[in-house]
Amino acid sequence: MRRISLILFIVTIAVALVSPPAEAEARVGSTPAGGCAGFSSDDGAAKHRPPAANYSRHQRCLRLNQIQVLGTHNSYKQPVPPPLLDVLATFSAELALSIEYSHSPLADQFSDEEIRQIEIDVYHDPAGGLFAGRPALDFLGLPNETPPELLEPGFKVLHINDIDFNSSCLTLVDCLEEVRRWSRLNRGHLPIVVLMELKTEPIPDPLAIGFVEPLPIGPAELDALDREIRSVFPDRLTIDPEEVRGRFATLEDAVLAGSWPTLRRSQGKVLFAMINGGQARTDYLAGHPSLDGRVMFTNSTPGQPDAAFLSIDDATADVERIQQLVADGYIVRTRADIDTVEARTGDTSRLSAALDSGAQWVSTDYPLPGRAFTDYVATIPGGEPARCNPVNTGPSCHNDRLERLRTRRH
Repeated sequence: MRRISLILFIVTIAVALVSPPAEAEARVGSTPAGGCAGFSSDDGAAKHRPPAANYSRHQRCLRLNQIQVLGTHNSYKQPVPPPLLDVLATFSAELALSIEYSHSPLADQFSDEEIRQIEIDVYHDPAGGLFAGRPALDFLGLPNETPPELLEPGFKVLHINDIDFNSSCLTLVDCLEEVRRWSRLNRGHLPIVVLMELKTEPIPDPLAIGFVEPLPIGPAELDALDREIRSVFPDRLTIDPEEVRGRFATLEDAVLAGSWPTLRRSQGKVLFAMINGGQARTDYLAGHPSLDGRVMFTNSTPGQPDAAFLSIDDATADVERIQQLVADGYIVRTRADIDTVEARTGDTSRLSAALDSGAQWVSTDYPLPGRAFTDYVATIPGGEPARCNPVNTGPSCHNDRLERLRTRRH
């Protein structure tokens, strides 16, 4: 009898060790575990807003696709030299107006502007020096001292080569190292999203100034791009497609089943996504149909194996479509303002549509007051720095419980 009691005791202890506690993190694709009632919009267990749940419960119950954050567009961009902007205006007033904006250094955007999504444009420059000439400065008789970063091999970060080339970080590695430094000093941050746009198109050269023709970016170059990203951010610091896909047959199957990681699993990490579609997407998917082994998510369409992220610039025309995509489980990026138009007119209709759409990443060129030509500014209402997604969260979600930074001294 004593032996039987001992066996029962051992079995009881073993079950306790392997069984999740009542407050355990919700499993992928499942109804939230105990204590998570009311965090999702389709959970009818909590129809009225309960007392504020604590930070830990928010981290355990909410997933990456259930928040909305502010991002910046062309986040590295610095001002075009005024004499060059004046010359550009004589050829295309529309172009000159559209590039008359700039941003703070990346670390300042994260700390002072509460930005959690950035965008980086990259040009292939394997040998280094491809964009070192900056011939427009010579043509205008302006100082032209080549930044040493442009001589280094690797991907370069520029908006429009030889026209709009001033950047707060000129190489992809430099930009990513700035993100990682900030991340190390600010533990517990919501994931930083890095959108990448591949630049390959040549620009017109009506005055025969000698503008450089960008190099193509094909399968081999995309492999090199992944390697550069991983040289700064190892897999343990990223949220990648393979992690999200998990046991599902395709990445789309996973996101439709609700498999985005929880905020707890996401905090302190970085997620990369490629804005380009077309041939760039096709080349990136070659041999990786659900992006297994890849660093970046692709800008896809519903019904495709890689469909998880979509970039839809104009929310004013697509509010209901974006709301449905968000409700289905996809992550969407949209824009609050485009080509300085809203900044010059003060029109907030695109911003309002973007926020109402539930798009998780809302990009702007004007995250602070005083930067636009009017009083236009884009912010996340109640965002600290994020808010509960208006489409897919329920009454248990509270904005001030989404992030808790633990900032360290340099």
